[in-house]
Amino acid sequence: MKETLDQPAAWQSSVIAVPPLARTETLDLAPEANRTLIAHIERGGISIIMYGGNANFYNVAISEYEAVIDFLSETVGPDTWVIPSIGPDFGRLRDQSAILARKRFPTAMVLPTNANMTQDGLDKAIRLTADTLGAPLVLYVKEEGYLDVERIARLDRDGVVCFVKYAIVRDDPEADPFLERLIAAIGVDRIVSGIGERPAIAHFRHFGLRSFTTGSGSVAPANAMQLLSALKSGDYAAAERIRATFLPLEDLRDSLGPAYVLHEAVTLSRIADMGPILPLMSNISAQARQPVGDAAQALRALDQGLAAQIVNPPPSEP
Repeated sequence: MKETLDQPAAWQSSVIAVPPLARTETLDLAPEANRTLIAHIERGGISIIMYGGNANFYNVAISEYEAVIDFLSETVGPDTWVIPSIGPDFGRLRDQSAILARKRFPTAMVLPTNANMTQDGLDKAIRLTADTLGAPLVLYVKEEGYLDVERIARLDRDGVVCFVKYAIVRDDPEADPFLERLIAAIGVDRIVSGIGERPAIAHFRHFGLRSFTTGSGSVAPANAMQLLSALKSGDYAAAERIRATFLPLEDLRDSLGPAYVLHEAVTLSRIADMGPILPLMSNISAQARQPVGDAAQALRALDQGLAAQIVNPPPSEP
């Protein structure tokens, strides 16, 4: 595992995968399935893996937290960054950041909540957590009322922010005054497009962002990296074609629940059996499995050809 993630060039070098976490029928960590999924993501060229909502870190017990993060750090390759999540309540932030402070993770993502909080209280919790961890944090901004732009800017100026995972959903991702104000306050380098492939083109082309997170890239990592390459080169026609391949699965994630569908999609695409989702979440219904399986298998089939090109690139012209 890489241990330093302190420059924008690092988190802009790869799509940031946000995969599910496999469990056994007894709800214990499933080592082999998770190893298989991690290896699949790395073979596709992704070198940053963040475990958050899709991995249901909201419900990881404190009693197993250290074992889970140790497993992840020991399983990824030497050129892969791992970003675990902490929180969202202050008790978990305190306990989990104290555990992480003994480890070598480069940062951690604060899981968002709007329950039993004020912005003043959240600001204080984030600062105390960063002090305990001894490293800046990833802020996950999903709603406008979570943290205002001025607070985020102060946290950034005070060295508390590694980057912001920006995930406020808009009907038109190009019409986003909050994102405009955030960019004006902290710049594009500290902001990662955090809603997958759907708004990525608008976030790169209209706002100048340079990195995005992917859930469906857990199924198709090479395809997600192709999208990042097209966006970086400004080839938006190619980016539109690549993004279209993700939309059938993304549509199902939006309609049935992003984390629930992704968990099942990895299983149904035959990458690895993710098993049951840790409560308080639950697996998708039996009738939803067919469309999810069809979309996931089609996406993976396309990705397998791209991954083969990474491993065995075509010979160059003489």
